[in-house]
Amino acid sequence: MSRYRNLSLFLVLAAVWGSAFMAINAGLAYFPPVLFAALRYDIAGVVVLGYAAYVVDDPIPRGRGEWKLVAVGAVLLIAAYHAFLFIGQTDPEVTSAVASVTVGLSPVLTTVFARAFLPSERLTLLGVVGLLVGLAGAGVLAAPDPANLTAGGTVAKFLVLLAAAAFALGSVLTRALDVGMEIETMEAWSMLFGAAIMHAIAFGLGESMAEVVWTTDAVLALGYLAVFASGLGYLIYFDLLDRLGPIEINLVSYVAPVFAALSGWLVLDEGLTPNTIAGFLLICCGFALVKRATIREELRRKGVVA
Repeated sequence: MSRYRNLSLFLVLAAVWGSAFMAINAGLAYFPPVLFAALRYDIAGVVVLGYAAYVVDDPIPRGRGEWKLVAVGAVLLIAAYHAFLFIGQTDPEVTSAVASVTVGLSPVLTTVFARAFLPSERLTLLGVVGLLVGLAGAGVLAAPDPANLTAGGTVAKFLVLLAAAAFALGSVLTRALDVGMEIETMEAWSMLFGAAIMHAIAFGLGESMAEVVWTTDAVLALGYLAVFASGLGYLIYFDLLDRLGPIEINLVSYVAPVFAALSGWLVLDEGLTPNTIAGFLLICCGFALVKRATIREELRRKGVVA
């Protein structure tokens, strides 16, 4: 029963987070990027904090360990990840599918960071090869023009890659700093402090509420991202992170592009390019090499291989 529950939650998370890339691209027509991300987590943080107050005995972090965990979540999982991602997606070359596939490199990067902070993880020679294959996939996605590295969305795609790295590092550190903190409490305070950080960044970039164009589509995009992609999505994510670990749960990055491509095509009339598909396949191959032992053991448990 637990396995089916995990699978169901995994697919819901992939659908919610995959379609979030479409909602981001849709909303960026009405919001400055970092301010858009900050407003998203203003709302999500308040919603999740209210939920935490209802289900948790003490929804306030206590002690240095818990506040350190909140700081990691706020800086890496919320502020850095979303600031880089939203700015990157302002470029027309970064479609919903391209953004989600680039973020799909995070499981490979997670394994690299896990080696440093989680002693049980080790990269062998084939693991290093897998990492390089995954990075090659990111390079294929970026498709840089040597004559002009600022053309074709190269810089924007690199920013999305930085977002993936921030998320991967945050996933590992939250696991390494496990202090028994309630998921709802950690998520709520990380969102609120992450939103505050992004408001400061937005102010530094000269973004303001005067630039926001309030339309029905803008409200729908913001509401979907705040309530479903952030509130519901992160509750599912941290629940699965606790039971599956950072590497296995980040496999969601390989399923989310399917939902990102479908929603981008249906809502925004976005298309898939050969580079997007090739980059996705390379990243998948890289992860398979990095985690071949885990995959082989899982197949053996299910009787697929001897």
